[in-house]
Amino acid sequence: MIIVNDLHKQFVRTGKPAAKDWRDIARMLGVLKKKTEVVSAVNGVSFRAEDGAITGLLGANGAGKTTTLRMIAALLQPDQGGIIVDGVPVVAGTSSTQSQMGVLSDARGLYPRLTARENIAYYGLLHGMSAAQVAQRTDQLAHWLGMSALLDRRTDGFSQGERMKTALARALVHDPKNIILDEPTNGLDVVATRALREFLRWLRSPDGGGKCIVVSTHIMQEVERLCDEVVIVAQGKNVARGSVDELLQQAQQTNFEDAFVKLAFLQTDPTMREVN
Repeated sequence: MIIVNDLHKQFVRTGKPAAKDWRDIARMLGVLKKKTEVVSAVNGVSFRAEDGAITGLLGANGAGKTTTLRMIAALLQPDQGGIIVDGVPVVAGTSSTQSQMGVLSDARGLYPRLTARENIAYYGLLHGMSAAQVAQRTDQLAHWLGMSALLDRRTDGFSQGERMKTALARALVHDPKNIILDEPTNGLDVVATRALREFLRWLRSPDGGGKCIVVSTHIMQEVERLCDEVVIVAQGKNVARGSVDELLQQAQQTNFEDAFVKLAFLQTDPTMREVN
């Protein structure tokens, strides 16, 4: 189980002044001053992701989904708020919760000179698995993800979908209890997307280990077909939670895309108005 409580995260963006006369003055002074801007990426996200369920973070690009997932994965320390994974507080940079977590980030980060099998094995060994355990688990994941033909090819030159499959297998090689997936269907064709959807459903089932799965996406159809619970994120905070049916009722809509727009934008930004 993953509990997220009132997360906040800001970043400082630094840029150079654009005006040419500024640059000329700066050269004369021997300095080039920079202007800074504080960006609130996450501004109060809270939710609970249960074991044996798929929880979806749904929001537009820039809503704060990826930053939230990075904090859950202990890759970033929140400025405020806290995260508890299976009863253990998450602290960025420590391995106390990371060992029980499989993370597929938006930056796939494969080693291009290694084969898919070698990329997966490397992470398995880092998690303390034996070579025999890694080999068995790699073959299982390759079968489930339909990537057996890719295993002994170098990842340099892989398509986006092939990279995603390899990165997903790498994230799951140690059979983690908690799974964090950032846009997992990005680059997949229809057949591969359907296969991944069935695989994730199996992972959350008792036969698949009853995993706690958190998925971020901006694709409505994936949320409708995959997620048990949906957290809608807008402007760095969650604005609605519930099942797809519950969110439809909250928004008083019959179409989920219309419900999302109403809950994420029309209720949070009074300057916007609904267009029929």
